[in-house]
Amino acid sequence: MFELTALNERDFYIQSPAKIGLIRLDDLRVCLIDSGNDKDAGRKVRQLLEKQGWKLDAIYITHSNADHIGGCRYLQNQTHCAVYAPGIEQCFTRHPVLEPAFLYGGCPSRDLRHKFLMAQDCDASPLMPDSLPEGMEAVPLPGHFFDMTGYRTADGTVYLADCLSSREVLEKYRIAFLYDVAAYLDTLEKVMKMQADHFVPAHAPAAEQITDLAQYNIDVVYEVAEKILRYCAEPLCFEDLLQKLFREYNLAMDFAQYVLVGSTIRSYLSWLRDTDRIEPVFADSRMLWKRIS
Repeated sequence: MFELTALNERDFYIQSPAKIGLIRLDDLRVCLIDSGNDKDAGRKVRQLLEKQGWKLDAIYITHSNADHIGGCRYLQNQTHCAVYAPGIEQCFTRHPVLEPAFLYGGCPSRDLRHKFLMAQDCDASPLMPDSLPEGMEAVPLPGHFFDMTGYRTADGTVYLADCLSSREVLEKYRIAFLYDVAAYLDTLEKVMKMQADHFVPAHAPAAEQITDLAQYNIDVVYEVAEKILRYCAEPLCFEDLLQKLFREYNLAMDFAQYVLVGSTIRSYLSWLRDTDRIEPVFADSRMLWKRIS
């Protein structure tokens, strides 16, 4: 863990729970794509940079989930680097309580206020075109999170953040976290058409070809949607639907999984509602979901 892998002379990634991209800007300066999941990850990244004799110039955030921004505050304090985050991700990076609050749908209890769902805040600036190093391009990848963004380098590497899960992860858990299902599917269709020398997803192996994995992620989304539609043949409340899906996929329920999977299933329900395949039914002071025949 935290080994440095070279893709070419300037593009690298650091193996960690969520891969960290590293781009050499010149002989001395580097920038990072994301920062690791916590202070300890930030410390290991700093040690790696010092060993190489590199100075951290900036961190470019893909999105504000805690496992991607958890090292920002430590690295910023230690190196005085800039931190840039796209769109609404800047607000979440500056105010990390927004993540557990969004997931829970209210004030998060202490069960959700931990480093896995709530990073430490840092002084993030908005990502603007002139924030990027010469030759680097921001690539919008919405769906997994609000304004998630990937980065394409001048040397042909695309850092894809969380728009792809590995086959192993999907085979084990099946329901990957999503905010906007329609946007996610559009992003995957765009990714399938991309040309690059190297693709670096945060939670799947780096590869020169990503089409098959993108299609597999798409197929799993439609599989989960079909399960929901099947369960909602008769009116079903959200909690009962969630229970059925946890049992279907043999998932272990705890507070974190309740909000992560629960938020994702609500996103599926919104998508199915907006595409006229499901409708809400109100009965006995409850909202139920029913498939439209």
